[in-house]
Amino acid sequence: MSKSTTIAIDLAKSSFAVVALSSSGRELWRRTLRRKQLVALLSRQEQATVAMEACGSAHYWARCWRAMGHEVQLLPPQHVKGYLRGQKNDYNDALAIAEASLHGRVRPVRPKSVEQQDEQAFHGIRQSLGRERVRLSNQLRGLLMEYGIVIAKGCAALKREVPLMLEDAGNGLTPRFRMLLQRQYHRFLALEKELAWYDDQLKQQVNQDEVCVRLMEVPAVGPVVASAVKNWMGDGKQFKRGRDASAALGLVPRQHSTGGRQVLSGITKRGDNYLRSLIIHGARSVVARVDNKTDSLSRWVQRIKATRGYNKAAVALANKLIRILWVIVARGERYRPANTVTA
Repeated sequence: MSKSTTIAIDLAKSSFAVVALSSSGRELWRRTLRRKQLVALLSRQEQATVAMEACGSAHYWARCWRAMGHEVQLLPPQHVKGYLRGQKNDYNDALAIAEASLHGRVRPVRPKSVEQQDEQAFHGIRQSLGRERVRLSNQLRGLLMEYGIVIAKGCAALKREVPLMLEDAGNGLTPRFRMLLQRQYHRFLALEKELAWYDDQLKQQVNQDEVCVRLMEVPAVGPVVASAVKNWMGDGKQFKRGRDASAALGLVPRQHSTGGRQVLSGITKRGDNYLRSLIIHGARSVVARVDNKTDSLSRWVQRIKATRGYNKAAVALANKLIRILWVIVARGERYRPANTVTA
């Protein structure tokens, strides 16, 4: 068996369907294996192309197979689905993966290193903590409203008002609810402290990373965006040009064209939802403050904002920002803003 042989694995927690195809697409063998059996089988095989869907645990297995000398392809599940024939079962899923790999038209996902997965876990936990803080603050605000007490939006107002309510004996709160409020407020403060630790760690990390320092020279890019972009993009070599990066992140128009008639609609929203939202929110902050600026980028944003509106200007800027960030990462360049244009 050689690299011309494709071994497709339908990943699962403990039971894996494995199919091997020759370079001509002829099925060589198929098996169902447990985790230890799968590792033992791949360790005995000659070098081959191992194809999997880019799903849970795929990056871990990709590193395992690469260490054994195999070539690894991680394929996006939404593109593999088009190769599925017959009814859905584990073997048919593995066959679809193998045929998608043999076809060669599906762009593979680059396997993540352990460091990239560490960074992904960091951002995932930080995002989860932020959502939990918002959920808890909204719950506290809603519960207090049931007692006729209204607090303005925002964590600062909550931290300012709740201690005063706990000390005010004449606000109509019962001892039982006062106890519940105090316990939930302590949970809220603990989340605030935990989030502050993650923010401090993030700032220290990006300030020590040369790539992140260069990324933060771009408008709308702070420590969070710089770290997330570097983790998502890696070295950027998987993209031939900046537009490929923006397309992978879902920042290009959705197309539905036929008969020579081109129809473009909103963005595709493919790829990493978390990073895309960060980039668009960063772009919004730039668009909101662009009116009195005279540099080339600001004047470009002003034209789009005037003709197409605020939201489309923010998305267009986000698209441009990803292209700029790709150049900085993939080519090792620095951000060079155009000279200010005098009125």
